[in-house]
Amino acid sequence: MRGKVSFEEAYEIPDLANSSREQAALYIAPKDLDRYLSEIKSPTGGRLDISNKNGIGYTIYSLTVPGVQGIPDKAKAEKHATDANNWIHNEIKDHRDRMGAFAALSMHDPAQAGQELERCVKQLGFHGALLNNWQRAGPDGETYILYDNPSFDVFWQKCIELDVPVYLHPSAASGKVYDTFYKDRRYLIGPPISFAQDVALHTMGLITNGVFDRNPKLKLILGHLGERIPYDLWRTNHWLEDVERPLADSRSDTMSRKPLLHYFKNNIYITTSGHFSTETVKYVCDYIGADRILFSVDSPYEKVEAGAGWYDKDQANLTKALGGPQQYLDVGRENAKKLFKLGKYHDSDA
Repeated sequence: MRGKVSFEEAYEIPDLANSSREQAALYIAPKDLDRYLSEIKSPTGGRLDISNKNGIGYTIYSLTVPGVQGIPDKAKAEKHATDANNWIHNEIKDHRDRMGAFAALSMHDPAQAGQELERCVKQLGFHGALLNNWQRAGPDGETYILYDNPSFDVFWQKCIELDVPVYLHPSAASGKVYDTFYKDRRYLIGPPISFAQDVALHTMGLITNGVFDRNPKLKLILGHLGERIPYDLWRTNHWLEDVERPLADSRSDTMSRKPLLHYFKNNIYITTSGHFSTETVKYVCDYIGADRILFSVDSPYEKVEAGAGWYDKDQANLTKALGGPQQYLDVGRENAKKLFKLGKYHDSDA
């Protein structure tokens, strides 16, 4: 399929790329590390050639992990976000029919985050923001800021005002979290467990603490076919409805007011990034619907050839799993066109 849109695709400012080698080495195979470092520094050039060969018409880039979320100092985090956004804008400005970007944001101050998002959307033409999960803060970097507190509503309301989504993306465990849980279990860092576990916790916090109830038009994107939440959706919802909400009501606590599936059908989108399984896509589609699923790859952590190759070569089975030829086209590009309000781009009508 030509004209696919892929938007969990990472970059790093070249001068800082080697500093991400240590974290990348936690979940990049040794034989792929040099390829990863070469690609992550160059959104254009070789990566554009790879996109051409694999039918990807438009790519939305985002700052790689840990990005701004790994900077505990507020002033430094805000400056780095601005620098990164300006860098990627300059890098892709001559290829806007092929490339866009998500804003990197410091989440120390939700109002300031909203201001930088507005600058990126209105002045730089970005498509939303990608956050590498929670924000590290504090003098020792061991304070973790999650965005499910009402004080963050000023940021979420800015997202709604701008009508752009936020991609909640995982980051590797570090600091005391690494020392406590993963130092002796380091091969569980990343896709095996830690990524899904951390983002699922944060997402469920956003849901149960009423963020979507207070901001019903908010759009959130989860990668990796939903960070495993859909596969436990029935049990989670059963417990929230029959146990947790009655408990919260008895204590006059804030608690989400709608069934869990409501938020996945109205606020949350799911991508295929790094999860190239037709059987799993069918399960998620049956539960949530093809209109909430979007193709993505997760490069350079995953190879574009693997993600795009799966979507193209298993077209017959994916078409059946998704409900028909139109749904196959929707997941590959049409859902992304609507979500990001994309105009004409390379192969957009192929």
